[in-house]
Amino acid sequence: MLETRESLANTPKKPSMTPKAMIHQRYGNKACYKVEEVHDAAQNECPGLAISQKGPCLYQCTLNLPDISVVSGTFRRKKDAEQSAANMAVEKLGLTQKEYNPTVEEAWVDLADRIGFLFSNEFLSSLHPLSGHFRAVLRRERLMNGCVPAVVFGAYDAKIANICKYIINETEVNSQVMIPLILRAATKVTDLELIPDEQLSLKRRIPYPSEILLEAIHESGLQESIPIEVIYIPASFSNAVVPLTLNIAATDYYLDVIAHELDLNEASDLLISRTIGKSSSEMRMYSPAPKKQFLDTFSKWKVEQTIHFEGPSNVRASYIVGQEVYGDVILASVGYTWRSSELWHEAVSLRSYYRMLINMIPSGIYKISREALLTAKLPSSFTTKGNWRGSLPKDILCAFCRLHHLSEPVFSTQSKLLVSSLDIPGSCKKLKVTQLSKEEEQESGLSTAQGNTEESVEVFNCEVKLHSKKQELILQCSPHDLHRRQTDAMNSTSLKVLSWLTIVFEEPDKSMDKLTTMAETFEICFLHQFFFNTLCSSIRNVWGVRSKACSVNSEGDEVFLIDLGGKNTGGTPSNGSLACITYTVSLFREDACVKESLESCEEFEFELGNEGVLPHLESAVAQMAVGQSSYFRVDLPPDDFILAAAGDTAATLSLLSTRRCKLEYCVTLLRVTEPLEERMEQALFSPPLSKQRVEFAVKQIKESSALSLVDFGCGSGSLLDSLLSYPTSLEKVVGVDISQKSLARAAKSLHSKLNKLLDSKDPSNKIKYAVLYDGSITKFDSRLRGYDIATCLEVIEHMEEKDACIFGDVALSLFCPKILIVSTPNYEYNVILQRSSTCHGQEDGDTQEAAQAACKFRNHDHKFEWNRAEFNQWASELAARHNYGVEFSGVGGAGDVEPGFASQIAIFRRMHEEDIPSNIESVAEATNESSSPFSTIWEWNREDQECNEKHQ
Repeated sequence: MLETRESLANTPKKPSMTPKAMIHQRYGNKACYKVEEVHDAAQNECPGLAISQKGPCLYQCTLNLPDISVVSGTFRRKKDAEQSAANMAVEKLGLTQKEYNPTVEEAWVDLADRIGFLFSNEFLSSLHPLSGHFRAVLRRERLMNGCVPAVVFGAYDAKIANICKYIINETEVNSQVMIPLILRAATKVTDLELIPDEQLSLKRRIPYPSEILLEAIHESGLQESIPIEVIYIPASFSNAVVPLTLNIAATDYYLDVIAHELDLNEASDLLISRTIGKSSSEMRMYSPAPKKQFLDTFSKWKVEQTIHFEGPSNVRASYIVGQEVYGDVILASVGYTWRSSELWHEAVSLRSYYRMLINMIPSGIYKISREALLTAKLPSSFTTKGNWRGSLPKDILCAFCRLHHLSEPVFSTQSKLLVSSLDIPGSCKKLKVTQLSKEEEQESGLSTAQGNTEESVEVFNCEVKLHSKKQELILQCSPHDLHRRQTDAMNSTSLKVLSWLTIVFEEPDKSMDKLTTMAETFEICFLHQFFFNTLCSSIRNVWGVRSKACSVNSEGDEVFLIDLGGKNTGGTPSNGSLACITYTVSLFREDACVKESLESCEEFEFELGNEGVLPHLESAVAQMAVGQSSYFRVDLPPDDFILAAAGDTAATLSLLSTRRCKLEYCVTLLRVTEPLEERMEQALFSPPLSKQRVEFAVKQIKESSALSLVDFGCGSGSLLDSLLSYPTSLEKVVGVDISQKSLARAAKSLHSKLNKLLDSKDPSNKIKYAVLYDGSITKFDSRLRGYDIATCLEVIEHMEEKDACIFGDVALSLFCPKILIVSTPNYEYNVILQRSSTCHGQEDGDTQEAAQAACKFRNHDHKFEWNRAEFNQWASELAARHNYGVEFSGVGGAGDVEPGFASQIAIFRRMHEEDIPSNIESVAEATNESSSPFSTIWEWNREDQECNEKHQ
């Protein structure tokens, strides 16, 4: 059931000032902020870590005021440091923000006072977006000299706009309502006069002093005539949007020039929209004003909630600006700013207009973020943040709401404690989780002390709600999907909303029943009437006249030519892999052999199988090998997309006018990054192979009652960290790796977990000592000799094959653990992991060999991967050389079913205790190296920790 929320339409939002704004209000330019970059050693967060860690870039701000100076803490962003310093100053000085919540009568008085101040001598010489207009009108000729159009007050002064909200809240969504309010309030200012003859302008009765006037006229004058590129948007859909150039002379008021271009008399005949796009932008719509309705409203002294227009509605302009616009419109980026008294301007091209239009579409925001309007598509699912390219779904949804003048999305996340299901080890199912009841949690305590070997996992799901500016609920998405990360849950839910909204845009004439059915598949509820009043009416008007407006090249489009070129090096990208291509898209006229380049990219990455690019492009890439090229031609998408991508608009329009063109794609596959090994395994096994390997090691530890363990190639400490979640007999754990970066992560993780276990007084935790060493596992260090158990899980395949053999000899002849567990991928299982369709258990040997030959290694970093025979031969010969017994096992799949275990394991057991060399010096001498070559990176001692706690 869709929830409802009380409407806040009659309660204007109270403006809140930031600490920095309060300081500026009090001190102005006398406040001096100095931001410096600092390095905080405390970021290490791991006492005893021997590696110097460069933390994130942090900033600190010093704020100097006439009264005091303060220094902020450290922050990741400069602006946060500035706000913190300002907040400290506000608290020290005892400044309080005056709450502005006037009655309607008080708001009228404030509005009149503000208008009066704007006509003061002081304001004329200030730097303000509105003061530029006051100076510019002093250069107007004859009766219009010094006349300020009423429309500019609400458009360029935030305080005027804010005060008007307390008189009529409707001004927040319809700025046109402000003009009669401004005219009425101006009658209360004795120094002002309203210009007669239906002019919506205000003027000072007493001229400015001559010295101020001369300075203002000099500042506002342009040095020379400037051309400004703008866009003309006709009200009629049958007339095309065209580019124009406005020439603004040194004596011109730029709003007069815009008015003349729209066949209006002067600037007071204009309406000016709110800014479009970025808050710092001066992009606005300029359209005819309904002067008669404004003057009627003003003359009746009656406050109207709405203004009625005569003439045709400009649907295209209304859609972009988010409120009703009538008549022909000019889109321009020009105006005065806080930074300078000079007129600021920026060219607006047809390309930028069409990009603005496409940016209103959910999928369009994604396309523009990738700079691939004719290539990219909004992906069908959020797999991992690492594989996602372009703006994240959450950011796209927030941008969509801002563009359509909705409130910011409201995200609600919930976490649940789950336990990985262990009932079907090695089964080919997606990751399955089981939720425990409170009684079960209390029973098990999720405690390793009770012998529970199931590791608890925190997972998240997310709900999102969309509201209007009046806080009316219009859409709610409440999926049941669970995710390991909170941000993944938010992005996944956002993508569901965006995917459904994309359907609404693609097919605006879909019936309500069909849209509701589609919404249910995305677990979305929406308030039908309000949703369609707010959004869908404008979608139908703008996009309904275009077939397939948003789906550039659908599955059904005809592909005119596909050609593959280049040497086939064998193997094609698999689903889930990251493909990197270089491509060009051109507008091609076949009968005249004319080609116009539209879009290109030297390196464009996308995840194969996730619909992140056009279907034909993904299909072509799926057939290619690295280094191969292809090209194909397809029917044209809507002109909007082509013009948004085109660099040369005139040439593109000329070609499009012939209606004999196709889009030509030329693509080369540069490289392929295969899916991460861990992700492939997680998708296929429950629990994942990594967890099954840990459980296998735990079983060996328990059976052997081992007290000490060394993990060769410990990496980021995932095995050691996981072992701490199980009740074992271990008292000493050691990790060895050659990556200091990985060891630093391992140290932080282990330090945190060991201290938590110590604080919890968990009797199952027997760990007394932990240490991490930096060193190569092909070298011998006497401190690790004779441990009860050693592990080397999924490590040797990252080494050269000869080094893997050296490690085996060093481990069994010098380190001499009682038990050594070595695991490595079974290459024969890759056909299943990579979802090959050519290899099944019942196929003949030739077919199986062909399928295996086409398989890739599970990770791009693997130097080799052995099949079962190769692994058995290596392990058996190694054990025989060093008087060890060996047995074989594995996890994932079954040993007696082809193609065996996914991860094959060898367990080496020392045959006789006396086989350990007793003379450490002789061992060191035999290897011609120091007996302790490893560097200690981090060390944890239970006694030291307990002693520190007592002293604290």
